[in-house]
Amino acid sequence: MPIYMQSTPNNPVVLIDAPGAQRAALWGLADLFALIPRLSPSSRALDLQICAWDALPSKPVAAFVFVPSIEDTRPAPDHPLVDWAAQQHAQGALACSVCAGAFWLGQARLLDHRPATTHWALEAEFRQAFPDVRLAPEHILVDDHDVITAGGLMAWTDLGLHLTGRWYGAEMVTRLARHLLIDPSGREQRAYSSFAPPRHHGDMPVLAAQRHMDRHYGMPLTVPTLAAVANLSERSFVRHFTAATGLPPATYLQTLRVEKARGALERGQDSIAQIAWDVGYRDVPAFARAFKSVTGLTPGAYRERFRAHQG
Repeated sequence: MPIYMQSTPNNPVVLIDAPGAQRAALWGLADLFALIPRLSPSSRALDLQICAWDALPSKPVAAFVFVPSIEDTRPAPDHPLVDWAAQQHAQGALACSVCAGAFWLGQARLLDHRPATTHWALEAEFRQAFPDVRLAPEHILVDDHDVITAGGLMAWTDLGLHLTGRWYGAEMVTRLARHLLIDPSGREQRAYSSFAPPRHHGDMPVLAAQRHMDRHYGMPLTVPTLAAVANLSERSFVRHFTAATGLPPATYLQTLRVEKARGALERGQDSIAQIAWDVGYRDVPAFARAFKSVTGLTPGAYRERFRAHQG
C-alpha cells in the first residue's frame, strides 16, 4: 500500500483553551508532542501553542484542537470561537476535536454531512443539536481528511498518536507509544497512509477548489467546473493546482474519492456499489480499479483487512 509523504507543519498547531477545557487533555497533548524531538533529535518540533479562547492567533494555523469540556454547558452559535474555527478551516487548517469538543466543530458547521464521533454518552444530545452530521459514536476516531474527531475523554491520546503518524510517520508513533506505554494497535492501518495534501500553499483560488472538492466529491467534477470555482481559465487552473498541491486535478480528485471510500469501508455497512456511487463513481469496476491503484487492495479486501484488524 503506498504511503503518502508525511510533513511537519510550518504554521502553528493550536490547542484551544475553550471555556471548561480539560486541562489534562491540553497539557497531555502538549507533553506528547514535546516528546517527539526528545525521542528523535532530528525531528523538527511543532510550533505548538495553548491559546485562551480570547487570545487566538489571527494568522492561518496548521491545525487546531478542541479538547473535552469538564462542564455541561455547550457553545453558543454566536461565540467568537465558532467564527474563528470556521475561518481557520476555510484557510486550510486541519480541524480536530476530542469528546465534547465536537460541539464546537458542529456549531462551526464543519461536520455537516460528514462522518464524526464523540463520546457515546453524548450521542442523543449531539444528534439532536446537529442532525446533518453522520455521527458514528462506536468509533474512537474518525479521520475525514481535513476534519478529525475523537471519542472519549481520554481519546486525546488516540488523536495525538494519529496526528503524530500524519506528521512524522508510523515509526515515530511506535516509538512514542512505547515510551508512553500506550498500545497503538488499531491505529496504524488507517492513520499513516491518509491523504493529506498541502493547504498552506498561499494560492487562494486553488484552496477554493480544494474546499469545493471536499464538499462535493460525490458529484461530477470537471476541470471547467473547478476552474470556474477558482475563477481561473482552465489552463491556468490546471497549472496553479498542480503547482500548489503536487497533483493534477484529476489525480487529486481520484485520490480524495478513494480516501472517502476508505473511511466508508472502515466505518459503515453500505455495499461497495453504494460506496462507489456516494464518492462519485457510476461504474463499480472503474471504482475498484481506482481504489486498488491508490491502496494496493480491492475494496472488498480492504474492508476485510480493516475489520479483522479491529477485531
